[in-house]
Amino acid sequence: MMLDYLKLYFDDPVEPTGYEAQENTTTSSDLEPAISIDHVNRLVSNIDTLRKALGITRMTPMADGVTVKRYKTTVTKGAKQAAEGEIIPLSKVERKPLTPLTLSLETKRLLTTGQAIQKVGRQIALNDTDKALLEEVQKEVRDNFFALILDDTNATAAAGGATLQAAAAQAWASLSTYFEDKDVKPVYFVNPLDVATYLGSANISTQNAFGFKYVEDFLGLGTAFITPRVTQGKVYATVEENLNGVYVPANGDVAESFDMTFDESGLVGMTHSRADDRFSIQTLIAYGVLFYPEDASGIVHSAIDQD
Repeated sequence: MMLDYLKLYFDDPVEPTGYEAQENTTTSSDLEPAISIDHVNRLVSNIDTLRKALGITRMTPMADGVTVKRYKTTVTKGAKQAAEGEIIPLSKVERKPLTPLTLSLETKRLLTTGQAIQKVGRQIALNDTDKALLEEVQKEVRDNFFALILDDTNATAAAGGATLQAAAAQAWASLSTYFEDKDVKPVYFVNPLDVATYLGSANISTQNAFGFKYVEDFLGLGTAFITPRVTQGKVYATVEENLNGVYVPANGDVAESFDMTFDESGLVGMTHSRADDRFSIQTLIAYGVLFYPEDASGIVHSAIDQD
């Protein structure tokens, strides 16, 4: 009798308490790790492609808040060639520090609403919004890099030329003189309209890296990055050996505390979580990536004569 009673008790359906998870509830385990892993790998792969295209051997990990020192070298030659028996005029070399760069762990966050998820599905809604977030990260890294490369106040002016090839050749000559005792590989930054004007209908094979288009062995002078950020009629150039890449690792305690997904390099950390008070899924990304030229004197700019 007692056994029958217990059987009836346990077989009866339990009344809902109101605290159980609803059917098809999206939990953090549904979001991790697939989406975060995919996006982290994609962004890190793009960063690594740019690193290789710029000729940077590897990214160097550094602590959050560390300052990256840069400098500019100027050479003042003696006033004249000394005649026989005269005192030889002194030449002066100055290596002055520039304003240091601060490397920091940056964060970005966005929300994908439940309405968006209901409309097109979780995968599409999150992928679309995350793509916009990743593009914002890429743009920020590119903007910081260009602010240093396209700085006429620190770069050295080289002789101009009548064509894109002539102007690039003058930049090459200046770099060869400055890095006279080193085996270097030039890198150029040019405007697409100048490329189109010079090459006309010629078919060139471009590659993509982190939102950049670039051409290897461009005009036989080196790697050229083609971007409208360069003013039409100007060519900027430096050498691979003058470019460095540093980052703040987004793994370790930070990633563990926020349950972030990251790859082996630790370049980027990312996580997705529910924001119930906003009926949304939150995307959080942490990164600290900086590409920079170490010696500002190793950057030259040359003008394409418009006449």
